[in-house]
Amino acid sequence: MSPAEEYEEFIEKVRDIHRFNSISGHLGWDQSTLMPEEGAAARAGILAWLAGKSHSLLVAQDFGQLIESLENSLEALDDDQVANIREMAKARQKAVLLPLEHVSKAASLPSKAVAVWEKARADADFPSFENTLRELVEVAKERISHLRKDGQTPYDVLLEDFEVGMTVADYDLLFEELRQSLVPLLAKVMLAKEKNPDPIIPSTSNFPIPLQDFFCRRVAEKYGFKFSAGRMDISSHPFSAGLWSGDTRFTTRYDEAEPFSCIGAVMHETGHALYEQGLLLEHEYTPRGQAVSLGVHESQSRLWENQIGRSEEFWKIAGDWFRQSFQDCPDWSDEDLYRLINRVDISFIRVEADEVTYNLHVMLRYEVEKAIFNDGIDVSEIPQLWNSLFEEWFGIAVPNDTLGCLQDVHWSSLAFGYFPTYTLGNLYSAQLIEKMVIDLDKDLECLISDGELPLVLQWLRDNIHSQGKKYEPSKLIEIVTGKPPSPEAFLSYLKRKYSAIYGF
Repeated sequence: MSPAEEYEEFIEKVRDIHRFNSISGHLGWDQSTLMPEEGAAARAGILAWLAGKSHSLLVAQDFGQLIESLENSLEALDDDQVANIREMAKARQKAVLLPLEHVSKAASLPSKAVAVWEKARADADFPSFENTLRELVEVAKERISHLRKDGQTPYDVLLEDFEVGMTVADYDLLFEELRQSLVPLLAKVMLAKEKNPDPIIPSTSNFPIPLQDFFCRRVAEKYGFKFSAGRMDISSHPFSAGLWSGDTRFTTRYDEAEPFSCIGAVMHETGHALYEQGLLLEHEYTPRGQAVSLGVHESQSRLWENQIGRSEEFWKIAGDWFRQSFQDCPDWSDEDLYRLINRVDISFIRVEADEVTYNLHVMLRYEVEKAIFNDGIDVSEIPQLWNSLFEEWFGIAVPNDTLGCLQDVHWSSLAFGYFPTYTLGNLYSAQLIEKMVIDLDKDLECLISDGELPLVLQWLRDNIHSQGKKYEPSKLIEIVTGKPPSPEAFLSYLKRKYSAIYGF
């Protein structure tokens, strides 16, 4: 066969693998939003079967032979084709090291685990989740035992799943640099708050869920999310899922006493969803048509949540929407609403944290996961370690496990190693904004206030979304911005913004 004929045979097999994965994603979304509680056992079996089918296609000898042959004919192929071969070769190299039994277990266990976690979280009862979490940790350790290479720490194996090229050594250096800047910045903010306090939400205030839903849909549409190609639903933990072309879904959760939690979640998840809606249809069901990494994905969610959604200019637009939606709320001005959504507080919940403290929440989870996989602490020790680190770093005691180690869905979904990508997303987003305003020759404030958010979205479509997995994540950021990933732009943005808000 010619290279062109071999590639056509290869890419059809690739599409089949990704079709199985898309079906699994759809069932995972359903499980988190609509599935009856008693459906978990059957769903686990179905997901295990689908994972097995996908795995079998990936490790099949004829598929490996196709990849090997095409790797010897790359000069006859275009850049998009080469990217697909490169990414599938990497995926297959991992897959052949993983037994089918392990793959099936890793696919089925979260169906049981998420349900157990949801109840434990609602009851603030870590012991009821402990045995399940121990199973999850053991499955993750099995993965490490199969995939670990010379020179890797155990935790490096899991980190690699979410951001290629990042290791414990890289994150340790990055987090130490951030901590050295964020801790004194937080101290300045907390001191300034004594003279310049934030507005407060009266304890008697009520923000009905239908009105929050209406407001949040308006925000998502303003950003450019197409509800004709997606939907918004409710789940215990907000998430986004790009299922297949024309079907991107995200979720949120509501608190009638605190609307900004839902608003922030929707801004964040809409950013993820816009990325999925911006992937190129011509490359569907292939790596070239997929998001490049979790770090880059988080750059999109953090950009729309923070640089756009928490900007003063956006609340000059959204302030009227808010007052129209919640006519019984206090008579807050646009400036009040801007201060409310940016208020800095020492708080327990990561997804509700402000931009100054957010990365400290991420670092805490990173340290706990590193302790589990590199230092070998027992699962029973997790709440104590979490609580001691939180009190040391934030200065307040964690009152219960719902506000502590049970708050995130990630571990029950076997997503150990995911958390550090949130911080990478913050760094990437600030760097992307810096380059965007240069390319568009307009300050971000003007792009928002002049109603030109479609230009922002189009710039991201051209530079990030449409690129799929053409490049590895750090290379993509460097190509787009002209600089390797760095915390410089992010720290500059934070200091500039919060010194203006709090007057120091």
